Amino acid sequence: MADAADNAGAVIERHLSNALARHQLPVTVAGAMDIDCEDCGAEIPAQRRQAAPWATTCIDCQSIREARGRHVR
Repeated sequence: MADAADNAGAVIERHLSNALARHQLPVTVAGAMDIDCEDCGAEIPAQRRQAAPWATTCIDCQSIREARGRHVR
């Protein structure tokens, strides 16, 4: 029978696994980084991709998301 520590460990492991899965870098099927903004479809500038390789939106769309409070998926 599992005790409270075992249950807590399982919950922590599940949350950590989910958090890591959400924060993986976006990769296309071919293995190359996505370079198009997921909101407007424009190419994300190389400087932004180098500074923030996890970025999935261009600077303009990210600014709009943050202004609307939608920056968290």
